[in-house]
Amino acid sequence: MEATFVLYPNMTALDFVGPFEVLGSVPIVTTRFVAATLDPVTSDNGLTVVPTDTFSSLKSTDIVVVPGSGHWRELLRDSGGVVEWLREIHPTTKWTTSVCTGSTLLAEAGLVSKATTHWAAREDLEVRGVEVSTDRVVFDGKVVSGAGVSAGIDMALRLVEAEFGEMVAQAVQVGIEYDPQPPRAYDSIPPEIAQGLKAAFDSSQS
Repeated sequence: MEATFVLYPNMTALDFVGPFEVLGSVPIVTTRFVAATLDPVTSDNGLTVVPTDTFSSLKSTDIVVVPGSGHWRELLRDSGGVVEWLREIHPTTKWTTSVCTGSTLLAEAGLVSKATTHWAAREDLEVRGVEVSTDRVVFDGKVVSGAGVSAGIDMALRLVEAEFGEMVAQAVQVGIEYDPQPPRAYDSIPPEIAQGLKAAFDSSQS
């Protein structure tokens, strides 16, 4: 089985590195990295990744993982070919997935009806006609979305469970020693803190 990770400038590294570690831990899964060109792609915090394929060369794959970005509204205005490629590749996939604001790209491509995303981007899903969930992982047919950043690990583990069974998913989780105990969620923090965070994220999009 082949898992392909979408790369584009200013993506968030953990959005794809987390699922990469999870899916790459399954022996029968091979991994690829696809981008507009074969030039190295740099994340929003400076991690550089070299693609193995381009949007024009990769015509089918089993799993697609779309990371998000802290600059998601800029990306929605000009996705650099990501949205068009997602529309083309989606009919060939067994699973099309996203992490964080990557779900807004799936929504822009018209591929999802219910999804989760980073709390700062919920409105961007709503305006694209998507039913927004606050769950950490959401299955919408063959489309699977994970909420903000670290939720990509949870999404990938749920995907491994769906594809290979609970025992394999448990083995992978123990193998990467992932024991999630998040102390806070956006909807549980004091309103004044939530409003400040939301204002900061909104201002970063202008």
